[in-house]
Amino acid sequence: MKRLVSICDWLPPDFGAVGQYAEIEARRLAAEGAEVTLVGLSSSDSDTKDEKIGKGRLRTVRVLARPYERADFRRRAWWTAGTNGSLLRHAWRYARAADEILFTGSPPFFLHWIVPANLLLRKRLTYRITDFHPECLLAELGQRPLWLQFFLYWTLFLRRRVHRFEVLGEDQRRRLLEIGIPSERIVLRRDEAPVAISQATLPLELPEPLRGSVVLLYSGNFGVAHDDATFLAGYAQHHERDSRDPGQTGKVVLWLNATGAKADRVEAELRARGLPVHRSRPVPLADLPRLLVTPQAHLITLRDEFVGYVLPSKVYGCIASGRSVLFVGSAASDVHLLCSERIGSGGVAAGATYRRVEVGDAAGVARALDELASGASALR
Repeated sequence: MKRLVSICDWLPPDFGAVGQYAEIEARRLAAEGAEVTLVGLSSSDSDTKDEKIGKGRLRTVRVLARPYERADFRRRAWWTAGTNGSLLRHAWRYARAADEILFTGSPPFFLHWIVPANLLLRKRLTYRITDFHPECLLAELGQRPLWLQFFLYWTLFLRRRVHRFEVLGEDQRRRLLEIGIPSERIVLRRDEAPVAISQATLPLELPEPLRGSVVLLYSGNFGVAHDDATFLAGYAQHHERDSRDPGQTGKVVLWLNATGAKADRVEAELRARGLPVHRSRPVPLADLPRLLVTPQAHLITLRDEFVGYVLPSKVYGCIASGRSVLFVGSAASDVHLLCSERIGSGGVAAGATYRRVEVGDAAGVARALDELASGASALR
């Protein structure tokens, strides 16, 4: 029986896509006959649970950790260091008996703990590179201070000691090839929607402020990797046109069901401008399928600097929902590749439309919102 240790960040029911996908994969591997130990974070308690699944077994080890303030760089750094050390400590005895260790890009920089530790463990390492660090930090800062440049070199050195990489998209594969990772060590393994959605999935009841509007939903994390300026400018143009043109049919209203560094800022900016927005907190995982089929369309954004370093995991649920998608971002991102291939091609997504607008093209966002509003009005 193959023995595998999988290490990630927040496990369900805590909010976090990486942990959701890690649990799904761990259960799949156990069902196929592996002995899997899944080690991740919990905001409520530390515990260990063993269960038999199919031909194999799954052991889930939850490590207590407190959420942190992402906007505070110093606290974020200390939290990352302490959390990575704690995860490695809790995983150690299982890792010693394992055949393979699978770890993800979340929490950040776990690579810097597990590769040196593997000098003693001597196990096969598989890196599911969900996000690239410190490249994301470099993109966030918009500059390359000397200390961070040296840290990047050290990171590249450690990556070359990993036996196998699992990437989420072709854009991530290109990034790894650019830094000299051999192609034979890179495997494309896409995620899918973390919840089941079908034609029988019932939408949630719309909040009162959204009734009678064409609803555009932004769900999940709204962080530094996501464009907000282009959307805000285009959204403002859409509503200005709506008020000036008596022939304009309907209007799009943003439903912000999100957390993250920019969620509060976007809400405050829209309210300051007198633009309509409804804000709520992420729903429990059990209600996620119903949330995703509730709006007429979904919004996904990604800054150009983060293409290939971040792939918004929400794209899978947005596609599976069968609703239209507006993507503000580059054609080089796998968000565009996935939406182009899957939306409107059949299945649950048949009949949905996909629109992409370049970052910085506020007029393009306004036109896309006008089209969404007109299309929804015509369907009514």
